[in-house]
Amino acid sequence: MSEQKARPQVPDGRSRFVVTRQKQPNEKGFVGYEVMWDSFQKEATYQTPKRP
Repeated sequence: MSEQKARPQVPDGRSRFVVTRQKQPNEKGFVGYEVMWDSFQKEATYQTPKRP
């Protein structure tokens, strides 16, 4: 069988709402990626409406 080659370290991928990071290889040599999402909308505090 062929030997496992060392994977190069990939820099973090950044876009508007997503950051992707490379994980460390496991015992089988699989390299995964971790995806972290930023929130799309902001949460506002609720204010009770005025009475008519």
